[in-house]
Amino acid sequence: MKTAFVAVLATLLIAQPSVSFADNVNGKNLYLQRCTMCHGVDLKGTGPLANKSNPPTPDLTTSAFKKRLNDYPGVIVSSIILRPNGDLIPRTLQENGVKLSPYAWRINDLRDLNQYMSGVISKNR
Repeated sequence: MKTAFVAVLATLLIAQPSVSFADNVNGKNLYLQRCTMCHGVDLKGTGPLANKSNPPTPDLTTSAFKKRLNDYPGVIVSSIILRPNGDLIPRTLQENGVKLSPYAWRINDLRDLNQYMSGVISKNR
């Protein structure tokens, strides 16, 4: 079941039309609103909560992470968002008083976030 979910999600993400300016804005907004508190604006794990989780928040600009984003477009992003590492993400946010409202993620949101992160990583190299 899990393999089928990943395969369907990967197909949907790859089959989307090329990213437009509006999509990149959506990806950036999602990242800034939902990810920067841990990963930082630079994606390097420099946010204010980066060292408050165990393990600490990873640097998403590494070549290994970039390769994963390229090899599995959107799957890495969606698997972290939809199935957090145990309760690490929600627990870290809760323990630090961060209230993040629920969000109904769409395929386009996951694609846009993946595209935005890939662009930032490319610029950091």
